Amino acid sequence: MSKNNLYLGIIFVMFLISFISGVGEVSYCCEKTNSEAWCQNAPVANCDKDFRKAPTSCESTSYCRMGCCYNSQEGTCMENSPQKVCEDSEGVWEDDAQCDVPQCELGCCLIGDQAAFVTQTRCKRLSSLYGLEINFRTDMGNEIMCILSATSETKGACVFEQEFEKTCLFISQKECSDMEAGGKYLDVGFHKDYLCSAETLSTNCGPTEQTTCVEGRDEVYYIDSCGNLANIYDSAKQEDKEYWSKIYAKSESCNPNSGNVGSANCGSCDYYLGSTCKKYERNRDKVKPNFGDNICRDLSCTYEGKKYSHGETWCANVKGVSKITINSETGNIKTTGTDLPGGRYFRLVCYNGDVSVEPCADFRQEVCIQSDIGGFKTAACRANQWQDGIDRSDGDATPGFDFWNTEGDAQQICAQGNAECIVEFEKKLGGDKECVKNCNCLDAGWKSSMNKQCIEIGDCGESKNYLGY
Repeated sequence: MSKNNLYLGIIFVMFLISFISGVGEVSYCCEKTNSEAWCQNAPVANCDKDFRKAPTSCESTSYCRMGCCYNSQEGTCMENSPQKVCEDSEGVWEDDAQCDVPQCELGCCLIGDQAAFVTQTRCKRLSSLYGLEINFRTDMGNEIMCILSATSETKGACVFEQEFEKTCLFISQKECSDMEAGGKYLDVGFHKDYLCSAETLSTNCGPTEQTTCVEGRDEVYYIDSCGNLANIYDSAKQEDKEYWSKIYAKSESCNPNSGNVGSANCGSCDYYLGSTCKKYERNRDKVKPNFGDNICRDLSCTYEGKKYSHGETWCANVKGVSKITINSETGNIKTTGTDLPGGRYFRLVCYNGDVSVEPCADFRQEVCIQSDIGGFKTAACRANQWQDGIDRSDGDATPGFDFWNTEGDAQQICAQGNAECIVEFEKKLGGDKECVKNCNCLDAGWKSSMNKQCIEIGDCGESKNYLGY
């Protein structure tokens, strides 16, 4: 019997399977999560039981739909505001997340020697609060130009007679001179660096226990019985006649370099030290001020048991996405973890004591990259440049695909990971077979290696989704 060589070809083809959504836990839109973040897609267990939830994305709900929240009384606009949160705060909600609506057009509000880049309604509101005339200009295109237009003039007590009574306004010397030139008031006199509550001026304005916040300033201020600003709130000096007589600089106030977060007795707040003047809220502030209704509000946030400073941004630690960080000293990008089907990047922001959640583009078309400088975290969503290759050392992530769309690109992209290996056998006398070519393809390691290449292309190959199914 002659020797016959039989070559048997065995073709191994990787079937590319995507698992974006599997049988398992359904993602809910939580009006508020247990970690106190508003309007976030999460498992139902993460939803605060005292708030609403629905088994759909937050974009599809009414209570978490993002838009512009306009306060018609205060003249303020808040971008990316959930509709329900806006309506609960008695705001007017518009379907425009960027607040590109007529009510929110900004201009330069000049009040005395101060300036603020606000809406016209807000400008009128500030005017009513301080009893001063306003000049609202729409010819200044940005906040910097507006602020520079306000002249920094000497402030003091402008004493005058009105309706047979000696009264006072705390204004600039120029404004006081204009009052005198106008001839409407009698015995007009300006007293540089004096407060209207000074006993030596003998006006009808005196000390009070009332305080106020001032637009564009961080600190809590006393106000006198005529509604004029006085010095920075210091409960120890509420009855100090000298403190109610002359202007004290912030450096001369109580604890000027500490921020005085949540202090009951000092209003020397500092935005850059994490505090600013806000109206006291019993359910939010730990202590009540000794006098007045305003306090140096803590602007930091607590999220999932960790404290973040005002202005910090960081990448959410969520299932199914890798952690991408930048070394602030070397600039090197480090990637850990694995991107799984259905995973999505999120950026978290701490602002004025609240944490907001900003999703990066779906299907991981954007990735969140985080850096840490001196303990202060900053993060940003940026385009995922996965098309340039599958080397992830540059911080790019594997993309997600709409695999269910037969007319989409998912099948073509995943097809790049197809691998074929023809193994040749030689049949020996007696019927035994011996592998003679590409024998390594029979090992389990070859299949695992090829599947890894598929996964690095995107949501291809054999893989569990971000829920573990």
